[in-house]
Amino acid sequence: MNFTDNIIRKSSGKNDECYTYRYAVEPLLEFLEPFKGQTIWCPFDKEESEFVKVLKEHGHEVVYSHIDNGQDFYTFEPEHFDLIVSNPPFTNKTEMFKRILSFKKPFAILMSILYLNDNQPFELFKNEELQLLMFNKRMEFKNQSVENKISFKSAYYCKDFLPEQIVWRTIERTKHDRTLCN
Repeated sequence: MNFTDNIIRKSSGKNDECYTYRYAVEPLLEFLEPFKGQTIWCPFDKEESEFVKVLKEHGHEVVYSHIDNGQDFYTFEPEHFDLIVSNPPFTNKTEMFKRILSFKKPFAILMSILYLNDNQPFELFKNEELQLLMFNKRMEFKNQSVENKISFKSAYYCKDFLPEQIVWRTIERTKHDRTLCN
C-alpha cells in the first residue's frame, strides 16, 4: 500500500459528504420493480436526498438515516427494512461493506470502481456474488468543498439486486442535472 492509498483509505472524511444527482439514481428504478412493496433503507441520506426523493416519487417505501440526525450507520439500524440503496461516504469503505453484508439483504451501493483494485473487495466478496451496475460516463457529485472534480468512475456495487453479475447502462448528464442536486 502506498502513501496515497493510505491517505484515501484512512482519510478524515472531510470530502465524504458528496451528494448524488438525480440522473445517477434513476438507473436503479428498473431493477427495483421486483422489490415493490418492500422497504428500502437509505442509510446515508436525509429527506432531501435524491435517493429518498426519486424512490418515493416512484412509489417505494423508504426509510432514511444520516449521521447528522444522530443515526450513525455503524450503530443505528431501522426497525424494518428489506434492502439498502445509497451513496455512502467513500472513507472506511471496507468497514461499511462488512456491515452491509452482515444484514444479509439485497443492496445497491454507489462506490468508486477504484475500490476493486484493492485486496479488501476480494476478501469481502469472495463468498458472495458481487454484482456491478456500470456506466458509460463518470458521475458528478456535489460537494461543498470540491467542485465536481471526480477523478474516478463509480458504479453500484450490488448483491441480490441485478439480473446479471455485470449490467451496463448509459447515463446522460446535462447542466440542468446539476441544479437537481441537494
